[in-house]
Amino acid sequence: MRLNILKITTVPISLKLLLKGQFLFLNENGFDVNTISGHGDESEYLIKNQKVKTHSTINLTRKITPFKDLKAIYECYQIIKKLKPVIVHTYTPKAGLIGMIASYLAKTPIKLHNVTGLPLMEATGFKQKILILVEKLTYFFADKVYINSFGILEFVNKNISQSPKIKILGKGSTNGINGEFFNKSPEITIKSEAIFTKLKLSKNDFIWIFIGRIVKDKGINELLSSFDKISQNKPMKLLLIGDFENDLDPISSDSKKIIFKNHNILSLGFQNDIRPYLQISNCLVFPSYREGLPNVPMQASCFDLPIIATDINGCNEIVENGINGLLVPAKSTEGLLNAMEKMYNDATLREKCSEVTREMTLSKFDQKVVWNNLLNEYKKLLNDVQTIV
Repeated sequence: MRLNILKITTVPISLKLLLKGQFLFLNENGFDVNTISGHGDESEYLIKNQKVKTHSTINLTRKITPFKDLKAIYECYQIIKKLKPVIVHTYTPKAGLIGMIASYLAKTPIKLHNVTGLPLMEATGFKQKILILVEKLTYFFADKVYINSFGILEFVNKNISQSPKIKILGKGSTNGINGEFFNKSPEITIKSEAIFTKLKLSKNDFIWIFIGRIVKDKGINELLSSFDKISQNKPMKLLLIGDFENDLDPISSDSKKIIFKNHNILSLGFQNDIRPYLQISNCLVFPSYREGLPNVPMQASCFDLPIIATDINGCNEIVENGINGLLVPAKSTEGLLNAMEKMYNDATLREKCSEVTREMTLSKFDQKVVWNNLLNEYKKLLNDVQTIV
């Protein structure tokens, strides 16, 4: 007998990227996967490529919008009553609040929420209080809350809740890393060579890469300031892979000027396949202010890249300082600049990091292990529900 489950995220790109491949795995193991998210172009892709049985969209936003959120709860409730899933599993803060309340009202047997990152960690004052309240409400209506990193778990236990329903599956991660996909295959090598030529790069260039949203809390201001200084009279480039978000968390006007004036910075926008860009790069720079357990450093490590990341939860569970990369204080332009200079000047350090980083990541976060941990959790919860009934 196949079982109906429902996955909810705020935006569909999270379904496509955050949970890539997971739907097919669950489908092979007896589950029919339905999804709910806000509107986006990725919906058609999910239906065609991920065996998503029903893909519904509702008006979900990442902002604090009480009236729209009440409407979204009602719309979500109606969909859940129609689908009758045995499991509702939500990801991202807004989707968690909407989905957990709606599934509670619809009397869904198993209600699960994943914490993949907490915007409230960078919020202050009244806004932070509101976001903490949102988290507490989400946890209250959920049966289980899964944290994807030990650093986030410590923060949650200290600042939000110590409920026994909160836990980590395995060693963390929401979806793990696919080492077979993130690999230097002949196909990716051909693509990387074409991109290298298209971007007019030189074999003498040292290529730094950042992948993620081009926003303040990803440390872009510090990265651009550091690169602008270190790139003077040196053969190097910085690849920025990701979209700008000017509404929620824009970078500074000074940073925008640096991008415009420094021709060694290549702002390439969102890319469907980041693998060729990783293959042509020498080092990932990931100076984020907050994370859950970030995917990008894991993906970069599978291409043997040394990593410079901030010493925050999640990042410091992937990067060991001096072993497979360097850790720097968050929001520190000086610390980031010093690390970039060290990585650039020390070929021995780069070689040492490159030799170990892929195996370090896969040994802890291999996707097959993460997926099987999730599957076993689903089976256990389903068995518990049947036992109660």
